[in-house]
Amino acid sequence: MRDSNVPGAEVLKALLEPLLEDFQYWFTRSRKFLETEQISFMSEQDKLDLLLRIQQAQDELNTAKMMFSATDGQVGIEMATIKPWHELVTECWNVAIRFHKERDV
Repeated sequence: MRDSNVPGAEVLKALLEPLLEDFQYWFTRSRKFLETEQISFMSEQDKLDLLLRIQQAQDELNTAKMMFSATDGQVGIEMATIKPWHELVTECWNVAIRFHKERDV
C-alpha cells in the first residue's frame, strides 16, 4: 500500500475531493429543478428518465465517495466512470438553459 504522504496521493485527493463535491452539488440541484419545475419541452417520461439517470449517478457517486474516504484518498476513479457523470451534468445544464431561455421569451 502506498504511503499517504506521497505527493501523488495529495494531488489525487486535492483534485478528486472537490470534483466529487461538484458532481454531488450539480446532481442535487438538477434533481430539485426537475422535481419542481414544469418543463414544457420535456414529456413526463423524458423527465422521469432523466431523474432516474441522475439518481443512478448519485448512487454511483456516493459509492465512489465512500471508497475514496475509506481509503483516505488512496483510490482513484476511472475516467470511464467520471465521463458519463460529466455528460449527464452537461445534459442537465442544457435543459436548464433552454428552460430559462423559453421562460424569458
